[in-house]
Formats: sequence, structure tokens, C-alpha cells
Amino acid sequence: MNHESDQYSNNKNKPIKEFSRFAYEYNSYNQIQAIVANELVNMIEKREYSSIVDIGCGTGAVYKNCIEHGIYFSKFYATDGSIDMLEQHPKSTEIQKQLFDFNSESNCLDFTKNRYDLLVSSSALQWCSSLKNTLSYLSKCSKYLTASLFTNSTFKTIHQISNINSPIQSSQDFMQAFNMYYDAIYEVRSYKLYFKTKEEMFRYIKHSGVSGGKQHMSYKETKSLIANYPYDYLEFEVLFVNAKSKIC
Repeated sequence: MNHESDQYSNNKNKPIKEFSRFAYEYNSYNQIQAIVANELVNMIEKREYSSIVDIGCGTGAVYKNCIEHGIYFSKFYATDGSIDMLEQHPKSTEIQKQLFDFNSESNCLDFTKNRYDLLVSSSALQWCSSLKNTLSYLSKCSKYLTASLFTNSTFKTIHQISNINSPIQSSQDFMQAFNMYYDAIYEVRSYKLYFKTKEEMFRYIKHSGVSGGKQHMSYKETKSLIANYPYDYLEFEVLFVNAKSKIC
């Protein structure tokens, strides 16, 4: 990986911008991401690894769960496209933090110069501008990839009421991309997150980063949606992937 950080500091990727904007509040709004990270790490074989790479590491949920679940490693690469997120990630002698934009071809080419025991990505790869392109690179630098991706059924009712398309692809689209480069086992899990008020619910959407920073509705449209939304919960759907590279 390239250890130079300046070339990444002005990243304009929309989802990364949204996460960065609320990086210091993020841990108060990432309930679902925290659950997903825990369940994802539970899928990882409990043994000692020479190197683990966390792609889209955020504030460190995967690392913390690896420690709690007895997954050992000599080197842990915490990678993210946001400097603010990396600053919030835990620090340790075995951790190396690196700026990495998985939508950048030059970054991905640099990534393939090294080999790693395991790649992990929790709630990040759904924001690939082309998942197929990104996986074509990732599959070359590690035999194993364990990942979770939010699907387009997240916020499904909101999208239906508002007549807008999800910025995220379907689980089927994701699986097709993985199948090009990996032999994989898939599992789709659904979640509901309950709120006391609808205002809290929509505040969560804004701050959690799950929406990817997409601004589809005006203030008036948002107020109408809050008034007409029929549930006291938000819907989430996550695709879990345990994959073995066909290439590496």
C-alpha cells in the first residue's frame, strides 16, 4: 500500500464525505453498524493471522471485535478514505493506519503490490462506484475476504413512500460481482431499529452515514415523509460474504 497521505486528503467521494462530517458523533449513531461488525467478525476463523486488512475501517469496530473474539494478528492495517475516521480508530503497536480509496484505480493498483492473510470489510463496500472493479483488485492480494454490505432494502419503506431509488445495489447485484472473482458463501440478514419519535429516526438517518450522504428530498418533502411514515422503526438489510479468491 502507498503510505503517502496527501494524495487522499481531498477525497470527494460522497459516502466518505458524510462519514467524515460526523466522525466525532459517529459512535453515537452506529448501532446497526456495530451489530453488523460483531456478527461479521464472528464469521472469521479464530486463529493467528500474520496480517489483516480492514477496508473502510471507520472508528475501529472490526479491530475491537477481533480483540474481543480472540482473533490474533501480527499486523492490522486500518484503511479508510477519511482522515477523521482514522484519527478516531484505536492506536496500537500492531496497527498501521492508511488512507485508502477503494474507488481509486491508482490506490487499488498500489494495494495489489502486497499480500495479506485476510481482508475484512464491514458496511463499506456497498459504496464502491464499481464493486466489480474493486473486487478485481482485492482478489489479487489476499486469498480470503470476509465482508458485509448494506443492500437496497435498507430504508425500503422510505424509498417506496418517497418514490426514490436506493443509492445502494441489491444483494443479487452484489453476489454477481463477487462471483466473478470469488467462490463465496452468502447470507442475507434483516434488522429493525426502533425509535421513540420520528424526529429521532430521521436524525439517525442523517448522522449514521447509512444514507451515503445522498440528498434526495427537500425540507418540505422530508417533513411530509416524517408525518406519513407508518412505522416506529427503520429497516436494514445486510449481505454477509465469506469468500475465497479464484485468482490469488
